[in-house]
Amino acid sequence: MADKVVATYYYPPMEVAAAELGHTAGSKLDDDGRNKRTGTMWTASSHIITAVIGSGVLSLGWAIAQLGWVAGPAVMLLFSLVTYFTSSLLADCYRSGDQSTGKRNYTYADPCKISSVPYMIIFGVAQVFFSQIPDFDQISWLSMLAAAMSFTYSSIGLGLGIVQVIANGGVKGSLTGISIGTVTPMQKVWRSTQAFGDIAFAYSYSLILIEIQDTIRAPPPSESTVMKRATMVSVAVTTVFYMLCGCMGYAAFGDAAPGNLLTGFGFYEHFWLLDVANAAIVIHLVGAYQVYCQPLFAFVEKWAAKRWPESTYVTGEVEVPLFRTYKVNMFRATWRTAFVTATTVVSMMLPFFNDVVGFLGALGFWPLTVYFPVEMYVVQKKVPKWSTQWVCLQMLSLGCLAISLAAAAGSIAGIKSDLKVYHPFKS
Repeated sequence: MADKVVATYYYPPMEVAAAELGHTAGSKLDDDGRNKRTGTMWTASSHIITAVIGSGVLSLGWAIAQLGWVAGPAVMLLFSLVTYFTSSLLADCYRSGDQSTGKRNYTYADPCKISSVPYMIIFGVAQVFFSQIPDFDQISWLSMLAAAMSFTYSSIGLGLGIVQVIANGGVKGSLTGISIGTVTPMQKVWRSTQAFGDIAFAYSYSLILIEIQDTIRAPPPSESTVMKRATMVSVAVTTVFYMLCGCMGYAAFGDAAPGNLLTGFGFYEHFWLLDVANAAIVIHLVGAYQVYCQPLFAFVEKWAAKRWPESTYVTGEVEVPLFRTYKVNMFRATWRTAFVTATTVVSMMLPFFNDVVGFLGALGFWPLTVYFPVEMYVVQKKVPKWSTQWVCLQMLSLGCLAISLAAAAGSIAGIKSDLKVYHPFKS
């Protein structure tokens, strides 16, 4: 009955031995007692592309305009290589010990017992509905749709950029980026460092890599092998798209490249195409929001169930007959709704697209994409201190830290400048 309350836990059972479960090729359970995972390289790639190719792509033309034809593409390629390398290290940390039979780590924080709260770009209350999807592995269809939408609006931006280049009769821009005179020397410095943050943000997805990997079906091949393939495919596809969109945006507008290719000072014609692109952005962000939020939702709900195991409000479920029986948990419904509402208000208060994108990119790139994956790999693989491999990994980490600090400084300078004309909920 619809009003029947089932006081049960909706979290997966604790790990038990495979022999206890009768784990076989035909079993409905994996070696850790959870429902058999069905993810593949392609579903993992769709999750990654959904998370990576986001609205950050719209600021890449502006970023390349600050750096120029030489440094711009070079920095983008550098970030793609660093992201792929550190993501491969992180993929190796999904299982502790043996890559096929070792203990699984279900979240980014599991191996190091560190609580992290992901940053998100928020938009609307439509997320209240999608946030009620209980588990991360139930949104693969949404990720695929969102990935298709990201290609849609990126392709529209690319196409309009090509049209603009043809209309201009040539390629705009210079080897060193925006020229002194158009901006002051100090503005040139701050904008260049902020461009690093914009590009870093465009490649950010390490925080959810382990959760994506946890959806992949059991070996062979190992989850690590499949995830590395998915990462390579996703980063390669993303980099090609970013290069095309960023470079074409700069080629079309030169030093005047807008911070947001679609909604800045870019295109005033082809309005129907812009409407399609903006609709695709909304649909994409619905999926991207869920890809980033579901791990946080699961973390909070798991903690609450351990903290108040006897509470019907926290652990009880109400069966609601829809197209199929849907189990509603009151704590899940209220806390996720409150979270989406809060993040929507925050997004309305932060209208500085370029500056906020750069700051979030700088804030998250070094710790989440570089430092934690490197340290996890060093600990799990027992890399000897002061060995060649250890020194190279630490140099990579320190170099990326310096880049993140510079990008954060540039973005803060941009935010400070924007605050002079900022009006809450109006800008």
